[in-house]
Amino acid sequence: MSVRDVPAPAAARPTIFTRAFLGLLWCSLGGMAACYLLMSTLPLFVARHGGGGFGAGLCTGVMMLATVLVEPLIPRLASRYGYRMTLAGGLLLLGPPSALPILSGSLPMVLLACALRGAGLGVLVVAGTALAAESVAPERRGEALGVYGVAVGIPALSCLPLGIWLSGHAGFSTVFVAAAVVAVVPLAVLGGLPGVRCEDDPAEHGGLLRAARRPELARPALIFAAVTFATGVLQTFVPLAVHGAAAGLAAGALFAQSVATPLTRWMSGRFADRYGARPLLVPMVLLTAAGAGTLVWTGSPVAVVVGPLLFGAGFGIAQSSTLALMFDRVTRPEYGRVSALWNVAYDAGMGVGAVGFGIVVSVASYAGGFALTAGLLALTLVPVLLDRRAR
Repeated sequence: MSVRDVPAPAAARPTIFTRAFLGLLWCSLGGMAACYLLMSTLPLFVARHGGGGFGAGLCTGVMMLATVLVEPLIPRLASRYGYRMTLAGGLLLLGPPSALPILSGSLPMVLLACALRGAGLGVLVVAGTALAAESVAPERRGEALGVYGVAVGIPALSCLPLGIWLSGHAGFSTVFVAAAVVAVVPLAVLGGLPGVRCEDDPAEHGGLLRAARRPELARPALIFAAVTFATGVLQTFVPLAVHGAAAGLAAGALFAQSVATPLTRWMSGRFADRYGARPLLVPMVLLTAAGAGTLVWTGSPVAVVVGPLLFGAGFGIAQSSTLALMFDRVTRPEYGRVSALWNVAYDAGMGVGAVGFGIVVSVASYAGGFALTAGLLALTLVPVLLDRRAR
């Protein structure tokens, strides 16, 4: 065989782990840790201080409302100040306000903390998702978004159940202080992030509502909103709904969901880079609907763990598949706007789910509410099939 016959080595795939991407991961870890420490703990705090199920749901609802209101503003802020300064503001909003309930356990003070934290979350998730897409080569974007999902899922994996456990063993105040501290620690590495600005041009691409009216973006956003509706239900009410022999498994159930979600988000991101994201949508619907439906049996320890595990697996697929679809359908300058739309779907769904479920269980049972949630998830097969026909 001559030298000419020797096949040339395949070109190395560009790396995901650039300096900018690693710095972004660190910032997201701290901010999301602060978020998840209190995601289920604050509703439990309110419920135990006289707020009941409605007050618990209101905590998540107010936080998600603030998040949704802030998210459409982030592309413009990132265009003016850059992603680095925008992320700094988000971390500061997530941190110190977490300690406000120590000053007063009244519902208005807790809701103020929820609103400020929700604004910080809106900054972090929109800027973080857009910067994750901008920090890597397009052919590695799906997997990079999956890796980013794993990173932001680590706090969900550890801090969501940790907040519940720590509040019972060290008191709620300890959890509030911990959340305040971990959010501001990443400020030390912000200097390592690039000073890149969002390149979106509102005059050319229109506002967020115009993006939401584009069918190719609206369909995956609607599908994802339905899944996050159920996420708000599970994260807020599973600790309140379990009873009997399963009562001690609330933290374990949230842990099971938090393990499954980042794992399937990363795996589905790799799949999407190779085969496309559309084939993932039907399995996502089946898993999430089955997971929510299993929680009808809240007195069963097996159901309390298996339900969130199945749902978490489907939720991870939903995150990667819908986001990959939306980024694939726009140009690079529109990444910030797509990130905002996707995150609005995320947080609006969670907020509506928490508040709506709180209203439902005030007049019905938890089992009936979970059954209704499973039915709503099954209905997302309709926009899934419409999206497949629109090839």
